[in-house]
Amino acid sequence: MTDDSDMTTDVSAEDARHAMKMAKKKAARDKIMAGKEGEKGLVIVHTGAGKGKSSSGFGMILRCIAHEMPCAVVQFIKGAWDTGERRLIEGHFSGLCQFHAMGEGFTWETQDRARDIAMAQKGWDKAKELIRDPEIRFVLLDEINIALRYDYLDVAEVVTFLRDEKPPLTHVCLTGRNAKDELIELADLVTEMTLLKHPFRSGIKGQKGVEF
Repeated sequence: MTDDSDMTTDVSAEDARHAMKMAKKKAARDKIMAGKEGEKGLVIVHTGAGKGKSSSGFGMILRCIAHEMPCAVVQFIKGAWDTGERRLIEGHFSGLCQFHAMGEGFTWETQDRARDIAMAQKGWDKAKELIRDPEIRFVLLDEINIALRYDYLDVAEVVTFLRDEKPPLTHVCLTGRNAKDELIELADLVTEMTLLKHPFRSGIKGQKGVEF
């Protein structure tokens, strides 16, 4: 039979091993962080078939608002939607975040390629204007990857602009499935959302507060 003193010794030894392991991990982490310095405006890409690309982009927009960093959103494709993000930003934070809904719906809804191209170009023109503005620190280009996928915009032009004209401390986030290879190559941070399971496949429509 094990007495209480043996159990206490075992727990104490386990706690000591854990503390030593965490101390080593902290020392390694501190060493890595000591080599990081300076700031840079990042090009961020959220792509993949899974949910969360736009949600993550808007999460960063809210962080900017919390830090009182001027920011902006340009929505491609989904511009006609009445989304919670748009209501919140326009209703409460318009002084810190500009919101420009430039699309008219997904391409299978408009069924007008020339019109889609014109709207995408209008959105890109607005995006360039916002990115060039030195007062704006973060610009979210929501669903621009869809416009690039269908060649509504020239990916070479987008990449060249982001590489050569984006101010050094401005962050730009581009969301949407099927990000072009050229954009992935340019980006500082790329995340691919992987779809494992989605209620839409079970016949459940998009839910308020989850999808929009």
